[in-house]
Amino acid sequence: MQLSTRQYDLLERAIVDGSRITIMRRGTEYVVIPERLRVDGGREIIIARHPSTGHRLELVIGDIDYLEVIR
Repeated sequence: MQLSTRQYDLLERAIVDGSRITIMRRGTEYVVIPERLRVDGGREIIIARHPSTGHRLELVIGDIDYLEVIR
């Protein structure tokens, strides 16, 4: 998936506000709190934490099927 400009704006706002996002990747839905974006080897990666367990997740934007900010 390639994120649109609007989706990047919403993702960046979720990072600043500490809002949760829903991501669908390979048939699995993740509800996480994004902390930052980084680029590694030309791939954009969302660094996030699971809201209940606090586990850190790294989700490659190119592998994402769906992204939505929970308001």
